[in-house]
Amino acid sequence: MSYAFGLIILVLDIFAIIKIIQSSASGLEKILWVLGVLFFPVVGLIIWFFAGPGSKKV
Repeated sequence: MSYAFGLIILVLDIFAIIKIIQSSASGLEKILWVLGVLFFPVVGLIIWFFAGPGSKKV
């Protein structure tokens, strides 16, 4: 079961990194977001989903 969870997180992190690279954010912002997602896979993914480049402003 932990393998499935790890695989899901990996796929979602790769998706997030692709979306970050495709975003209109500046180069430094992209680098910082990618590093955040890489170093903190679960927390970084959650933060990116709610506040990352391209997220809807509330």
